[in-house]
Amino acid sequence: MTGEIEDAIKRADQEAVTREPPKTLKGKIGYLVRQLGSAKAVAQEIGVTADSVNRYRRGTRKHPPKDVAAKINDAVRQRWQPQVRRRRQQRAADTGGITVELRARFGYEAGPGSTDDGRFRRLTVHLPAYYARRLFDARNAGASDQKMREIVALGFQEVYFKDGGRRADGLVVELNDIDYIDVSF
Repeated sequence: MTGEIEDAIKRADQEAVTREPPKTLKGKIGYLVRQLGSAKAVAQEIGVTADSVNRYRRGTRKHPPKDVAAKINDAVRQRWQPQVRRRRQQRAADTGGITVELRARFGYEAGPGSTDDGRFRRLTVHLPAYYARRLFDARNAGASDQKMREIVALGFQEVYFKDGGRRADGLVVELNDIDYIDVSF
């Protein structure tokens, strides 16, 4: 199961494509066969038999069940234009940074005289390339959603709450409940 941050990065990745993936079932299956090498590999990926894959590819079967159609769409989108997505991530990690929009409960550890009550906030913050690099590296290493939350929370702590070190010295921010999150780069 993927986490909310992983899903947000996947959605942002899919926005990076420069051309639309194949629209027809026949075109999608043909693309997957070229990518995976055989009808058997495609069948294992989407959870059907190799004969079904060949029927889809020939066009003799045109309407797969909804769950199979969703798996086919996901498999195509996951593999579509990997170099374009990789270049966009590299640019974000090197110079551009990422913009994170979310509504979440932030918890605080702060000094005396301040509140540490967590509360929901809706924020849109541009995180520098350093945090994009850390987030992408953690994702590529298979880090848990909790680890990626810590990276995002640290970025929000430094950029938004501490304003680059100009205020709130000693504040520690935790990202607890995510209502929604959207990432763009």
